[in-house]
Amino acid sequence: MTTSTSSGVKRLFAFPNPVNEYATRSTAGIIVVLSVVTLVLGLTAGWGWLLWLIALGFWLRVAGGPRYSPAGRLAVHVIAPRLGAPRLVPGPPKRFAQTIGAVLSTAAAIFWTVGLTPVAWVLLGLLIVAASLESFAGFCLGCWIFGKLQNAGVIPESVCEACNNISLRRA
Repeated sequence: MTTSTSSGVKRLFAFPNPVNEYATRSTAGIIVVLSVVTLVLGLTAGWGWLLWLIALGFWLRVAGGPRYSPAGRLAVHVIAPRLGAPRLVPGPPKRFAQTIGAVLSTAAAIFWTVGLTPVAWVLLGLLIVAASLESFAGFCLGCWIFGKLQNAGVIPESVCEACNNISLRRA
């Protein structure tokens, strides 16, 4: 792979850093609504296949932030600008949180597909709790886990220097 090709691929799958916290909280709110609707329709009408759409949305956000995700684009371009000036926070912990959401929602979709629906609904419930914490309380559970892993040395400091240096976060 040539250098220009590899840089093009990197740009294609780049996650924004920093990110607007209002956009991430808005995206989480959208996920809460979609997940509750999926849970209700899944329990009442058998529409658990909606879990696959939730999982796809998470993987799209992991791949390139809000650029490929309808929920992310709605949050970034419509909702967040109405909430005031951007509040910038580091991107790597948010991508980590999106990855956890992708894994949880994909596992839920797989469990639903193979007939283990109670497990799917429990996983979706965990996702609803985590997304609600982010959206309504401003507490990103995935970011908190990211910080703990970084403090333990599992995630190198170079992945998110601003996460460890308060002066970089304020810059």
